[in-house]
Amino acid sequence: MATSSFSQSPSLLIAASVFVGFGINAILRPRHALKFFEFEAPASVSDKKLVDGLMVIYGARDIFMGLAIYSTAYFGDRKSLGWILIAGSGVAFVHVDGAVCRAQVGKGEWNHWSYAPILTAVGSVLLGVLD
Repeated sequence: MATSSFSQSPSLLIAASVFVGFGINAILRPRHALKFFEFEAPASVSDKKLVDGLMVIYGARDIFMGLAIYSTAYFGDRKSLGWILIAGSGVAFVHVDGAVCRAQVGKGEWNHWSYAPILTAVGSVLLGVLD
């Protein structure tokens, strides 16, 4: 069980649930999930097939991130949980989601960038930055 009550905080479990929810949405409703990126739905059948497949990959990534947060929060490894949260913020902020929105559409990046600093801050606290 957990070594820190903070690592089992309901807030962290909500964050994990958000990742899982976005992942399930992307897999089951790919065109709806595209709206989070400000992308238009593809017009051609072949483009639709490609985007649907890519959204399954994106959905699986988000589900994995949520499950990683759940498991490290449950088993109480603060440092692992901290690094997972920081990695999640990197996915949302610099490396993938927000940057792609900015580059491809010219907007929508803040749909992803807005929560990245929170994940980084909580992850840093779990790593002991404020100790």
